Parts: sequence; structure tokens; C-alpha cells
Amino acid sequence: MERSETRLPDREGSHEGLGYALRLPDPSRIPPPWPGVVVVHGAGSRKENHADFARLATSTGWAALTFDLPGHGHSGGEMSRDAVDAVIRMTQLLAAHERVDARRVAVRGSSLGGFLAIAAAARAPEIAGVIAICPAGPDHLARGVRRGELEMQVGDPVELEAWLASQELGEAVERIAGRPLILMHAEGDIEIPFDHSEGLYARAGEPRKLVIVPGGTHRSVQHDAELQGTALLWLERRLAPG
Repeated sequence: MERSETRLPDREGSHEGLGYALRLPDPSRIPPPWPGVVVVHGAGSRKENHADFARLATSTGWAALTFDLPGHGHSGGEMSRDAVDAVIRMTQLLAAHERVDARRVAVRGSSLGGFLAIAAAARAPEIAGVIAICPAGPDHLARGVRRGELEMQVGDPVELEAWLASQELGEAVERIAGRPLILMHAEGDIEIPFDHSEGLYARAGEPRKLVIVPGGTHRSVQHDAELQGTALLWLERRLAPG
């Protein structure tokens, strides 16, 4: 019986205190420049938990960068409002790669990562598009911080909760208008109800897409290979040169 080997990242390191792993397509099969996607994990998670998506992305011609948010994994610091800046810095790192098309670097986030992906794209117009999976709302996250339910290093919980409570994700979605946004949510998600994504979709500008998956859980969509491919293909078509 043949043994399949999991392909390791092309590069692993730390950038401004944030641990990351970079995976690139095979240039002999898919010539550069490649579109890029930065993967933003959820609360209590880490970059290794999204290696499945990163490998699928590179197999279809995307450069993929996974990283640990502050207060998680191999990243230093603590979770704070600066997490939005961390996402932006990592998109800039990927865009600076010589074989990546800097005009086609998107972000993909799940739960807390979905919130941060939308917030970062609203602040940074150079982010070309967003995949948001079961995105958490500021109220969901603030409640989790207040109750100590989120497994992450937090500096000042009161300050973080106050900042989260001041955020308006619907307004952030509106500022992304003109850049592709795909929202994906499991109908069976009991942590973040799927109507949260429906509300964000209603406020989003074109191009936009909403995928509500029957059944499932808060974590099922992000690791479904078929849905991963659906999101990448939809985004790729809207980021195609010309």
C-alpha cells in the first residue's frame, strides 16, 4: 500500500511577532503570478488547523499563507484590537512575494477570523476580496470575552470587550462594496446563528454570494473540501485579470 505524504509548507517563520506558514503552487504546473489568500483562524485555534484549506488552495493555483493571531499558537502578544492590523500586515507580506499578484490577495476567515477578515478589508482597500465563514459578530465575541469562554491570551478583557462592542460589522461590509465577498454559514450553527450572515449579505454590495448549508455545525463548513473549492472558484473568477 502506498503511503501518502503531507506536503510541508514552503516557508515557515515569524513576521513582526506573528508565526506563519507559506504554501505555494507548483510553478512547473501553474505558472505565476498567482492570486493569494491569507487564512485567519478563529478564537482558540491556530494556523495548523487550516492546513487542509491551504493545501487545497495551492493545488488550484493560489499562494496561501496561514498565521497565528496574537495570543495564539506561535505568535507573541495578546489578543486586542490590534488583531485587525495583524491581518493587514500578513496580507502585505503575502502581496510582497515576487511570484504573487499583489492586486489579487484576498483573506479567508472563520468565526473570529471571519469578523477580522471583514474588518481588515473594510480598512485596507488593497485586500482584493473576502471569504467569511460563519463570521462572528462583535456582540458574540464581546460576550465570549466577558464570560471567559474564548481560549486565547487576552491583555485587558475589559478594553477588548469595549472595543468589540463599538464595532459595526454591517458598516464594514458596506465599505467592501465593489470587491467580492462570499459568506458561508451552516444552518445548524448554534454558536453563531446563520441569520447573522444573512443580515450581512443584505447590506453587502456586489459582487456578493451567500451560501447557507443545511445542517452542519459552527466548524463544519470551514473544513468541507467541496465548499472550500466553491469559495475559491467563485472568488478566482471575480479576481481574474482584466
